[in-house]
Amino acid sequence: MNKFESKKSPLKLNTDEGWVIQVYGGNRRLLCVLETSHGWVFLAGCCVGLLLSVIWINAARYNPPVEPISSTESPALQVD
Repeated sequence: MNKFESKKSPLKLNTDEGWVIQVYGGNRRLLCVLETSHGWVFLAGCCVGLLLSVIWINAARYNPPVEPISSTESPALQVD
């Protein structure tokens, strides 16, 4: 067998690679690539944002509102 002859290997489907989304422009140039890690980072960011918003709403609900200080004296007029 010549070393340049190709051997037929069985087609193997690698399921460990995950997914990739490639976005192309109108002129068929690659604009961006979204990989599995981008999806996990986006999901983690959404979870952290949701957690912070729930904490913020609960903290605002249990804190008493700030009352404005009412003064009985009228403010002094400044004369230049």
